[in-house]
Amino acid sequence: MMETLRNYQSQQGATWGEVDGGSQGIVSFGADEQALSAVQSSVAVCDRTHWGRLQVSDADRLAFLHNQTTNNFKILQPGQGCETVFVTSTARTLDLVSAYVTEESVILLVSPNRRQQLLSWCDRYIFFGDKVKIADITAQTVAFSLLGPTSEALLQTLGVSALPASAHDHLSATINGHSIRIALGSGLTSPGFTLITDINSGAALWQTLIEQGACPFGETVWECLRITQGRPKPDAELTEDINPLEAGLWQTIAFDKGCYIGQETIARLQTYQGVKQQLWGIQLSQSVPPGTPIKVADKKMGMLTSLVDTPEGARGLGYIKTKVGEPGTPVTLGVATGTLVAVPFVTHLLPTPEPASE
Repeated sequence: MMETLRNYQSQQGATWGEVDGGSQGIVSFGADEQALSAVQSSVAVCDRTHWGRLQVSDADRLAFLHNQTTNNFKILQPGQGCETVFVTSTARTLDLVSAYVTEESVILLVSPNRRQQLLSWCDRYIFFGDKVKIADITAQTVAFSLLGPTSEALLQTLGVSALPASAHDHLSATINGHSIRIALGSGLTSPGFTLITDINSGAALWQTLIEQGACPFGETVWECLRITQGRPKPDAELTEDINPLEAGLWQTIAFDKGCYIGQETIARLQTYQGVKQQLWGIQLSQSVPPGTPIKVADKKMGMLTSLVDTPEGARGLGYIKTKVGEPGTPVTLGVATGTLVAVPFVTHLLPTPEPASE
């Protein structure tokens, strides 16, 4: 049934190509500026089917993920979810993952070029007697993201009235006879939802979203939004040279949950304020390639990791030494000049704890 979806998308002008280190995905629908406008003012839809979907099941699934990643799975109930980071024993990043807890399993939405690595990684840590099963359900499912301020209204028009209220919470709904899992959150900071369904329902769901006015877009627009909003991705901002605190992923870490892979290093970085570099957005005078050194007052203070040309000019992401990183700092990158700008996906400080309920 994937062919039916692809044929329909081709009729809308979709072009495919290599994205994210070898994965095949939709590059563009030929109306990128219109899609960027829709994300800001109405609703757009991105096909994220080339991302990986792993299903973790059996009795020990929550304990297993609790011990393997940075967030607290033991407190999650069916219908809840979170963002979490798989890290190495020295707290170097493997992937930023969205997790959705159901009655019988946990669905992980992982980066396109990390699916096989995470499968192998998890297999290494399933020991005899552990009640954990991991299945790759990527080929059996599709994933779409709705982005934009009228995303909720679109879903309500389709009869989904009781939508999730908290980030990453999700529910199962029926749209035109097809069962869809709908999670609050677009994968970026733009308001929206992530939709996962069986591959046999993919074409019908996509067609329905388009008919309701969602503007389709591909990797070109996603990358523009990702960089301007600051979501780090593997092989760019997330590498085995970087820890999640440097990447600004404080919101994905449960600092009080106890032992897990990489916990000692993360706790030490937090306790002793050992974060030496941080991820920042950069507004540039012109394009320069990723890997270009970032200088502050003629001294190398970091490196550019991603760059995109936007209607407002060149924008980048890069790591800057903590001691000099703040909004408005002037920088130079080769022949380009620039300014550090805050990006909404990134947190540079530990979130303030919520007050205890009375």
